[in-house]
Amino acid sequence: MEEITQHPKAEPTSNAEKAPENWTTGDERMTGAQASYLKTLAEEAGEPEAFDPELSKADASLRIDALQEKTGRGSGD
Repeated sequence: MEEITQHPKAEPTSNAEKAPENWTTGDERMTGAQASYLKTLAEEAGEPEAFDPELSKADASLRIDALQEKTGRGSGD
């Protein structure tokens, strides 16, 4: 009899919590939504240079996290 392995979607939060540097598509160019949000956050933080249109998805996510902390956006509080 075959051993039953747990289905990857049985724990839906496990993928959501994966570090951006471990994303399988993390080295692809950032999405349009990421670019738009990052540009907005960079301007709000007074750091327009933080926006780089060539960022990867993973790098954009990390930069968004840092700018959210600085601006107080997305804190969940």
